Order: sequence, then structure tokens, then C-alpha cells
Amino acid sequence: MEKRILNSKIEGNGTPLLILHGFLGMLDNWKTLGGQYAEAGFEVHLIDQRNHGQSFWSDIFNYDVLADDLKRYMDYHSIASAILLGHSMGGKTAMQFACEYPGLTKKLLVADIGPKYYPPHHQPIIDGLTSLVPGNLTSRSKADSALKKHITNPGIRQFLLKNLYWIEKGKLAFRFNLDILREKMEEIGENIGTSDTYNGPTLFLRGDRSEYLIDADLPEIKKHFPRAIMETVDNAGHWLHAENPEQFYEKSMSFLTE
Repeated sequence: MEKRILNSKIEGNGTPLLILHGFLGMLDNWKTLGGQYAEAGFEVHLIDQRNHGQSFWSDIFNYDVLADDLKRYMDYHSIASAILLGHSMGGKTAMQFACEYPGLTKKLLVADIGPKYYPPHHQPIIDGLTSLVPGNLTSRSKADSALKKHITNPGIRQFLLKNLYWIEKGKLAFRFNLDILREKMEEIGENIGTSDTYNGPTLFLRGDRSEYLIDADLPEIKKHFPRAIMETVDNAGHWLHAENPEQFYEKSMSFLTE
């Protein structure tokens, strides 16, 4: 049984607020908003999930173990209860955790993902990353040029390229565990358990240009999260916290402080 503790950055004092990034992301994606929450009076934990960022790599990857990782993290840091905020894959982890450990979850905030099953849809991104050869990873510009053949959206490319780091002079590598994440893509879209419920305060935030959460999803959401409300962030797609951080912060703070 794995006993390793997730990597994190902790800032501020107050009610613990645990923030979980999405697929192929890392804690740094939430650096700016995390700083704002810390200034507003929360103890913010920006967390790298397994196989991402600077957390440990593992061949096992599903929402059960991701939720267990979070429980072990809270035990390690002596956190009796916390508010959870998760985006996309991180939102699924947060939902799973809240249902399994409702007594440890003060509130749940889920960004642009539902409890339902999502068919694998990251293949072009995975193909682009898989196509990179060592020669492409001698500079960020070379990596960007190589990725452009598969991923035309410059915002997505920049999001991925943030994961690059120097493993030695003249040689870059990605922080995420691409081999395992490619193999476990089906797990990323898994629904949470059909009978799983969390009765605490819950907010689902969606981007108005995103198709991940639609009005028709609300009955399913309410089945698992009876107290859930759903709100929309304007002028934003799936990366709503990056595309409209001001409104995301405003709507999230309204929920976090009520």
C-alpha cells in the first residue's frame, strides 16, 4: 500500500482550502487565485495529484486512489476538515472524496465537470505529447513547434508547456507521467459511484462556452449532491478559472464565505 504524500504549496492562515488541478495540470495553474484566497483569510493548499507536477508517480490511477491520496494528505497535515475546490479531473477527485469522507468536507466547489461518465476526448493532446522526441525537448520553442502539428490552440499548448522542466543542461522533460496517463485515459472520464452522495454545501461552476456541464446534468448532480447549485462564469470555456479569473474568484468567494 502506497504511503507517499502529495506535493503541495501552502499559503495563508484560516480555514483549510484544498485546491486540485485538472488532467495534465499542476498546482502552479492555481498560483494566482490561490494567493487571492490566502489573502482573503484561507489556509490554501495547492496540491499536485499523483502522476502530475512534483508528486509521486504510480502505475495505479483512478478516483478511488486519488481520493485516498487526499485523505492521507489531510492526515499528514493534521487537517480535521477542509473546503475542497477541484477543476475537471480534480473536481472528480473532490466529488469522490466528499462522498467518501463527508465529515472531513466543509464545502465542495467543483469547476466545470459533473459526476457523470465522460468518454475519452484527450486523444489529440496525448498524440501530440507522444509525438515529441528528445530532439524536440531542447527548448520550449522547439517543443511548441512540434506540438503545433497536433494542437492548434495556443492556449492549450502553453498550458502543457508549463509542465516542462530542465532535467539536465539542454534537456527538458514533462512533469506528468505521460505513459500511465495515456494508458489510464478511460479512468479520467469515469463517473463517481451511482449511490455516492454528499449532503454538504456544493457549488458547480461552469464556463458559458464549455460543454462539460449543461442544464440537463442538474438532476444527476442533485442525486449525488442534494444541496448543489450551479452557476455560470461568463466568457469562459473549460479553463474558466484561467479565462475569467475575476468572475471565477467573485462567484467562488461568495460561496466560500456564505
